[in-house]
Amino acid sequence: MSEYRNSPKKAKEPWPTKEAMEQIYAMKLWGGSDVDFYSGIGSHHPEIVDPYIGVVTSFLRSFKDPLVVCDLGCGDFNVGKELAEHTQKYVAVDIVPELIERNKKKFTNDKIEFHCLDVAADDLPPGDCAIVRQVLQHLSNAEIQRIVPKLTGFRYLIVTEHIPEGEFKANADIISGQGIRLKKQSGVDLLAPPFNLKVKEHKKLHLVKPADFDGLISTTLYITA
Repeated sequence: MSEYRNSPKKAKEPWPTKEAMEQIYAMKLWGGSDVDFYSGIGSHHPEIVDPYIGVVTSFLRSFKDPLVVCDLGCGDFNVGKELAEHTQKYVAVDIVPELIERNKKKFTNDKIEFHCLDVAADDLPPGDCAIVRQVLQHLSNAEIQRIVPKLTGFRYLIVTEHIPEGEFKANADIISGQGIRLKKQSGVDLLAPPFNLKVKEHKKLHLVKPADFDGLISTTLYITA
């Protein structure tokens, strides 16, 4: 199994993402009191998860030669485990070491690799397609700006974000790990300033508003080259 570089500057970075995510899982702040790790309703709510798996599976199966997929922020792998079989290789990344060790024991097979990496500070595994599902919404603009240039190394990006309904001002800044932009009536738009992701084309894959749920869950496909 290949290894990827951990930046020696990582400890000096100004965002507390690793510590925040470790605390969220340790204190069960996203729920799941009866399990060891639980990545929240965004990874388990059937109205969110089932259609997402459907549209992403359809995309992955549209290729004659299966893609190498990198899941950047794989969480408890409740979603990734349904997608891996449709890929050449599924490389799953998360920032919490204990979560990655648990996933390795529970899910690894010949197609699946797990790596503990900070996607803002570390080199990313190579691949054809990156999946970034409800990850950027938790990060500051400064941290996202460190990630965006790395995403252009993938031909395809599938990005899912929790956004407000209707018109909203994109990319209001937050402190990493302290809620999401919905509290500011904002959401992440990678094509808008300050991120300005350059893509060849993009299209909405799915948009859903679960019952009794604030905001929308939006999934977009970006083609970078």
